[in-house]
Amino acid sequence: MVETLGSRIKQLRKSRHIQQDQLGSLLGMDRTTIHHYENNDRQPSCETLVRLATVFNVTTDFLLGCEKRNIIDISGLTAAETSIIQSLVTNMRQKNLRLEELRYTAGNHNEDD
Repeated sequence: MVETLGSRIKQLRKSRHIQQDQLGSLLGMDRTTIHHYENNDRQPSCETLVRLATVFNVTTDFLLGCEKRNIIDISGLTAAETSIIQSLVTNMRQKNLRLEELRYTAGNHNEDD
């Protein structure tokens, strides 16, 4: 499924357990406007896009689909907790790279048989 601006808004809203009317209130608009954004019936203005990014603590590039990575809010964590999270992310990336290398190697090995 191709991620659209609307689907990203909906995903972010739901992941933060925010109702459409609550998001609308944060942005100074009504629930139906949020509904139209999420269903790609309407597109938010540039100013609203920036406000959405601020509310969800993501970049506008992420909302627009130009950036694949999501931002994790680590504000309020101690330096030690932040370090643990950074280590976890690094370890997970390395594990995924090793898995990809294994898949690639296995795929090439099967082609030679």
